[in-house]
Amino acid sequence: MTPWEAVAIFVAGVGAGGINAVVGSGSLITFPTMVALGMPPVIANVSNTVGLVPGSLTGAFGYREELRGQRPRLIRLGVPALVGALIGGVLLLYLPAETFDVVVPVLIALACVLVVIQPRLNGWLSARRERPHPHGGPWLWGGVLVCGMYGGYFGAAQGVLLIGLMGSFLDEGLQRINAAKNVLALLVNACAALLFIVVAEVDWLAALMVALGAAIGGFLGAKIGRRLPAPVLRWFVVCVGIVAIVKLVYG
Repeated sequence: MTPWEAVAIFVAGVGAGGINAVVGSGSLITFPTMVALGMPPVIANVSNTVGLVPGSLTGAFGYREELRGQRPRLIRLGVPALVGALIGGVLLLYLPAETFDVVVPVLIALACVLVVIQPRLNGWLSARRERPHPHGGPWLWGGVLVCGMYGGYFGAAQGVLLIGLMGSFLDEGLQRINAAKNVLALLVNACAALLFIVVAEVDWLAALMVALGAAIGGFLGAKIGRRLPAPVLRWFVVCVGIVAIVKLVYG
């Protein structure tokens, strides 16, 4: 890896950490950046997951005020998040590499669609919600399990999925939901990262560059990212996702 490539990954990490803290979908920046620099997709995904953990940590720390009183909920939802992350990580490591090449463009496309429609979808579901459970009930528990599997396997836009789920099943404001999302995403990323460190091939220089950038971006995102217009962030993520799909499909 050349110095300029390392800088590019670092800058992508800053953007990913910031976006993950505010919206989710930061992997749509770091992952395609590493693939564009010639890294095999599975190694790029593994290294990206390892590198994004510090950004998830600083993002969650930045939302500590909104986390007050949510410990019982996070303990309840943290269990399926961790279990799902392990399942998703194992699927990534043991399914054929060709499966990843086929599935990931579909996942990115789905994530981009969700980024665009999530506000309307969330509002539609919330309007039909009756007597919300304080912790979301079994449907949210199962949804977080599936999101954990998705996050352990790939992870781009898992934050968007979590916000949509919790916004639909919890009677909470968006900022408190976003704070809980940051903690759950941290659990998923950390669990999958530990698995990958033990049994997978990690590009440690790339992971380090992502980690340094994401730690800075996560802190800044928690501080100032909430002031940015949500539509700008959403369409930026969609554009990056389109570039990633084109790169993966056409090389």
